[in-house]
Amino acid sequence: MEEKSFSTKPTITEDKIPIIVIVGPTTSGKTGLSIKLAKKLDGEIVSADSRQIYRGLDLGTGKVTKKEMSGVKHYLLDVVDPKKVFFVTDYVKLADEAIAEIHGRGKTPIVVGGTGFYIQALVDGLILPEVPPNLELRKKLAKKSVPELQKILEKLDKKRYSTIDKNNSHRLIRAIEIATALGEVPALQTNPKYDPTFIGISIPIDELRVKIHTRLLSRIKAGMIDEVRNLHKNGLSWKRMEDLGLEYRYVARFLQDKITKEEMLIQLETAICQYAKRQMTWFKRDKRIKWLNAEISQRSQRCDICS
Repeated sequence: MEEKSFSTKPTITEDKIPIIVIVGPTTSGKTGLSIKLAKKLDGEIVSADSRQIYRGLDLGTGKVTKKEMSGVKHYLLDVVDPKKVFFVTDYVKLADEAIAEIHGRGKTPIVVGGTGFYIQALVDGLILPEVPPNLELRKKLAKKSVPELQKILEKLDKKRYSTIDKNNSHRLIRAIEIATALGEVPALQTNPKYDPTFIGISIPIDELRVKIHTRLLSRIKAGMIDEVRNLHKNGLSWKRMEDLGLEYRYVARFLQDKITKEEMLIQLETAICQYAKRQMTWFKRDKRIKWLNAEISQRSQRCDICS
């Protein structure tokens, strides 16, 4: 396959911090590429993954190991108790602090992950609505099922309903809370503080399915079911695992005898493939991203940023 050459050298502006942002679907090779670039550019890595932020969610999220880090410093991994609900505003605050620290030491900040809203909020400086928690409303909504929450939000704000993670009860409740207070979730304003260079890793869907299947089986073999079992023994509720999604949702259902192991594997693999497609749909909308074939990203690619 012919290698592509493209210019991705970060441009330093007077006021904005230059950063590199690596995106793509799950299993595409973002972690490996980010570590290669960090070594070549004296960089450090800021994770943009909404589940790797939690302590103990390791095998299920494919969290990079100390060995795989190869001495490259990583930020925003294992910083929050999984019992705690972590919002995008929390992420942006911590990521801003990490980038400032990295940049302040003269190193290159590299943001890498597949959580599109985290990346957009960080890079574009989204100004999110300041609606304080409504504890009474939250208590009332917490008693409702996910389908019931979906119906409430759809009635309140169809536009927000069309873009939200419809299986995440915490995000549904927060959206309902904002829509209840403001009438709707308002259009977001931006105040960017970074000068981003985007690199996206693209992979054909058939190859992606094979990688997802292979990785899922390897995680099961490595002890992912035991990881979920131990999380529950240490106090993480089945309901919370349902909200954490994907591996934790389906393994938790298996451990509760709601589905068989075979059903778990089939349903989970399907859900991961669907998630990967949603990731690509999100990222393809951003025309700033320069796409790199996954095969090239695994070699010593001809890329100006590595020069």
